[in-house]
Amino acid sequence: MRKLFGTWNLYELVWLGLFSGTAIVLTVIMRDTFFGFTVFITGVLCVILAAKGNLMTYVFGMYNTFGYAYLAYVNGLFGEVMLNLLFFVPMNAIGFLMWKKHRHDGKLAMRQMDRRSMFLLVAVCVLGSLSLGFGLSFIPAQNSPYIDALTTVLSVVATFLMVRRFKEQWLLYIVLNTFTVLLWVIRMLDGSTDGGLMIVMWGAYLINAIYGYYTWNKGAKEVPA
Repeated sequence: MRKLFGTWNLYELVWLGLFSGTAIVLTVIMRDTFFGFTVFITGVLCVILAAKGNLMTYVFGMYNTFGYAYLAYVNGLFGEVMLNLLFFVPMNAIGFLMWKKHRHDGKLAMRQMDRRSMFLLVAVCVLGSLSLGFGLSFIPAQNSPYIDALTTVLSVVATFLMVRRFKEQWLLYIVLNTFTVLLWVIRMLDGSTDGGLMIVMWGAYLINAIYGYYTWNKGAKEVPA
């Protein structure tokens, strides 16, 4: 436990306590399941630890991956299901090994992309989202195909950047989390019982992504890649 929480600053502890408390209140009020609550908590721990460059992010991330895939399945978000089971599961294992290899004095070595790479990154995200959205639109039970496609593509690209230790992953996560909140707002308005908790969870991810970019921007300058 000391290894997990010993290096947390006051902001991070308050942030975790705030959203954990919110999750508990929403779970009681909305009569959500304990399972949904565990998906929320592991997701919050996962993204906070990622912002800190902590290897335990991949441990909590593995549970969250399977749990979120199930919630997405029962809500007809099949792009999210495929993303989590076919991509995030193996990438959690790969990311753990890659992060463990590239550490200096216990700190993760963080990197920064050049402008040419950034332009290519934007092009891949736009073209990939349009193509996948068009394909998902042919699935009868699919909801919000183009938003689902955008969040799926951004998740894939951001995960690759995360494994490769690029700070620009957090810029993609800011966009991704904003649209995922919108996705679950739409699902909640359509009657999803998991919508409220998922909106709070992804809202927490959005705040953490902003903090993550701030932290990694400093880390890319301090620790050699």
